[in-house]
Amino acid sequence: MNTLLEDFFINTDFLQGLSHVEKKKHFQKLRILRFLYLQGPTTNAEICNAFNFSLPTSMALINQLIKEGLIVKQGRGESVGGRKPDLFAIKPGTFFVLSIHIDRFNIKLAIVDNTNSTIIEEDIPSKISSEVNIVDTLFNYATALIEESEVDTNKLLGIGISMPGLVSSKEGKNFTYFLSGQESLSLQAALKKQFDKPVYILNDAKSACLAEFRFGEAKNKEDVLVISMDWGIGLGIVMGGKMHTGTSGFAGEFGHIPMVEDGELCHCGKRGCLETIASGLALVNKAKKGLAAGETSLLSSMVNDDSELNPEIIIEAANRGDQFSINILSEIGSNLGKGIAILIQIFNPELVILEGKIAEAKKFITTPIQQSMNTFCMIQLKEKTKIVLSKLGRNSHLLGSTAAVVNNVFKNQLKLENDIGK
Repeated sequence: MNTLLEDFFINTDFLQGLSHVEKKKHFQKLRILRFLYLQGPTTNAEICNAFNFSLPTSMALINQLIKEGLIVKQGRGESVGGRKPDLFAIKPGTFFVLSIHIDRFNIKLAIVDNTNSTIIEEDIPSKISSEVNIVDTLFNYATALIEESEVDTNKLLGIGISMPGLVSSKEGKNFTYFLSGQESLSLQAALKKQFDKPVYILNDAKSACLAEFRFGEAKNKEDVLVISMDWGIGLGIVMGGKMHTGTSGFAGEFGHIPMVEDGELCHCGKRGCLETIASGLALVNKAKKGLAAGETSLLSSMVNDDSELNPEIIIEAANRGDQFSINILSEIGSNLGKGIAILIQIFNPELVILEGKIAEAKKFITTPIQQSMNTFCMIQLKEKTKIVLSKLGRNSHLLGSTAAVVNNVFKNQLKLENDIGK
């Protein structure tokens, strides 16, 4: 059997020449590799429990994967009586994913390895615009990053892209942004043609939710809501231990629920959406209006003009004791808390995870959220719901799109088990 992981994932012609037993072992090893990616360093006993393998069968498969250079021993686990068991993990640098996160004013690209470590990354200022040829733009920046990284492109499994808007991962389209040219070829198909690699696109909030579901606070949880608080407001939904995306893939458009009658015009075309009163964009707009009205604030000395204002600067000012910044963060939090109270009464989650740029305000945003929830949420539901901040950091979207690529590549390969017959 071929020993390089790209032969497992890309070149499957060799499967046709394998015996029934060899094919069975091949797919068993694929399942072990996927399990190790999701779980990290794992014992033989845990692998046996996950797949109902016998200890000798599992150990034989592990030894084959070690011999093929795909997994390694990585320390020892906790003892449950007797010697500590060996831990096994995918060998670092076995495969890579090009992960891209697009927000309204920036594109971040990173190459991430199978341990979810970032090998190289780059931030590029870029405002979402119909004038931007997103396919060529991403391809050119990505090609330069790959060359700089010196990563073997044969080990690059694919490209994962998270972005704002109404994104259908199934259709490979963004129905809000980057519409030019999608009529004849979906955004995903156009990028796949350019990169000559598998490409998966997903909404940014769902990407953050997937990261939390696989590696963060939502792991092994049944009912969780992930609130993404960046320039916009997004929602990821985990119910019954599964992520829910809805019929069209658009579930979770939390930020575009009308909350203010005849309120400000939202970029979606409606008025008074939650996003107009409880997002990073709303935060910056409030800061601009306050400064223009003569409010005293450290922000005046922190930027040359209000075009430089962003959520990070406002949060920094709040941390330095600026009362104006604290007040507008509190107003944003109160509005958001009212929206979260509605979600809790609809979904009755065990956990709500706050993530994104605004979540970095910590107590300045969580306190007013909690106070607002106390006002608007039924006590029986509120008391059963825990509110936490994400621990994944600023690159959660990159981690989510990486997981989407790995999950889909493994999923497609495991489908071959049925296609070619067992």
